[in-house]
Amino acid sequence: MAEIVQERIEDRLPELGQLERVGLVNSLELRTIIRKISYLEYRIHRRALLKDDFINFVQFEINLLELIEKRRARIGYSFKKDEIEAPIIQRVQYVFRRGSLKWKDDLKLWLTYIAFCKKWTTKAQLSKVFSSMLAIHANKPALWIMAAKWEMEDRLSSESARQLFLRGLRFHPECSKLYQEYFRMELMHTEKLRKEKEESEKAEMDVDNLDYPEEILKGELARIIYKNSISVMKGVEFHLSLLSIAQLFDFAKDLQREIYDELQALHRDDPLTWDYVARRELEVELQPEGEQPARKQARPVEVGRKEDRCCAVYEEAVRTVPTEAMWKYYITFCLERFTKKPSSLWLREKRLERTMVAFRKAHELQFLPEYQYKQWFELLLRHSFLEEALEVVGAGMELFRDSVTMWYMKLQVLIASKSCDVAKAFEEAFSFLEPQVCLPLWISWAEWSEGAQSEEDTEAIFKKALLAVKGADSITLKEKYLDWAYRSGGYRKARAVFKSLRQSRPLSVDFFRKIIQFEKEQESGKMVNLRDYYERALRVFGTVDSDLWIDYIKEELSHPQGKPEYCSLIYWQAVGMLQKETLEAFIAKYALYQACSC
Repeated sequence: MAEIVQERIEDRLPELGQLERVGLVNSLELRTIIRKISYLEYRIHRRALLKDDFINFVQFEINLLELIEKRRARIGYSFKKDEIEAPIIQRVQYVFRRGSLKWKDDLKLWLTYIAFCKKWTTKAQLSKVFSSMLAIHANKPALWIMAAKWEMEDRLSSESARQLFLRGLRFHPECSKLYQEYFRMELMHTEKLRKEKEESEKAEMDVDNLDYPEEILKGELARIIYKNSISVMKGVEFHLSLLSIAQLFDFAKDLQREIYDELQALHRDDPLTWDYVARRELEVELQPEGEQPARKQARPVEVGRKEDRCCAVYEEAVRTVPTEAMWKYYITFCLERFTKKPSSLWLREKRLERTMVAFRKAHELQFLPEYQYKQWFELLLRHSFLEEALEVVGAGMELFRDSVTMWYMKLQVLIASKSCDVAKAFEEAFSFLEPQVCLPLWISWAEWSEGAQSEEDTEAIFKKALLAVKGADSITLKEKYLDWAYRSGGYRKARAVFKSLRQSRPLSVDFFRKIIQFEKEQESGKMVNLRDYYERALRVFGTVDSDLWIDYIKEELSHPQGKPEYCSLIYWQAVGMLQKETLEAFIAKYALYQACSC
């Protein structure tokens, strides 16, 4: 092995000598390069080969190439590239070939090889690398697309790209992405041919090889791909994806029309087809009739007419395909248009009315899912239609009696309308629902009670909620309870609540931080209390929360009643308790804090 390595180093001496002679490196840098090369050569010629050794070798050579490139630019020297860079590039390619043969399944290694070739080698060499990679990784459609895209866009070889797509489709005959990109490539190729012909005609050049058949210039090859692909891929989503690609090319109007017509013929019963057809009406420009009014006045009217045509299509759709999915598309369209917030009050009111009508019709036909009842309710509540909102919630609850969302909406409208039945409704909700899903209702009840009932009633609600809600959901409830106690009764009340809950697991870091903050806000905040809070928090979270330890140390140093001599003890307690992942962060934060303090 030593003889091989020595021979390879000697083979490099001419190029290394050239580097020094032309002033790209000095003698000290040259010795450093030779030492590094010797080490890396020994690593890649061992009996037990490691992938990291190959990667390190390649990375060093690439760094050397980039250094040479920068030094050339700095001194303005551009000669002897065949004697300096060319051998390095060939050597890197050789190492990549060895590595890709040894670790054929490592896709990352292949992609690194390709990235190197794109920058440093010829296009013909990169084409061979793509071929070698695809021979091994033929089961990955994305690689076929990558190779074909490179052939088309960088090598400017549409024929090679076409062959790659055809080969890829033989391996993946049902890959929609391959069909889509192949279709796009043929349209791009046709556009390129049309531009070449137009330029030659403008220049009045008579070039025989630019005399393309008229069918090719009209996109016949793309049309063939479209026909073949829809015979394999039956879904409406795929059909629409081809139409969206064709719409990117202005010359393909006939092809667009054909795809659109076949979409309606083949997928007439699919809600997505109707949704696309309806939305397409927004893009159709209205023909002027008589005199056009001023532009500012005409715009809302024109938009209103387009939306009317869209809704007419949707109305026909829900009659033809009376399904929940079809109504979902219709209502979604209405909501999207309503959220546009036009400057015209007339158009805004028209959109609101249209949306309400769509919701009512879908409800009457029982095609509204739960989440759309919620959308309808929120829309009504936003516009203060409280009576209708209550009716909607009542209708929704008949269908979704066990839904916490429906109960929550009912309680919202009762609270908004200042009904006297709010407390009764809360009690009724808890009798129907499972305890584990009731957390939002308990919080809502407590928030309502804070403004509408006495402190005793609110506290009773919190206590009742803590008995009903168990596990992780109770954490939020405890934090809310502590916040309410501080708002309503000050620090003394909050401390009493903390004492009643401190043994009730689970608790959160924020729960302890809240009581610490409340203590610090007092004029006579006691360090003994803060120390107790920190110690209790660290018993639970001392293994995972490094910030808590740092804050404890800061408190001992900054508080008037603090004892700085405790800090070293706290530090070593933290080192002993924290897990490895958080210990490093703690040490770094502690060192930074000490540096800033100095």
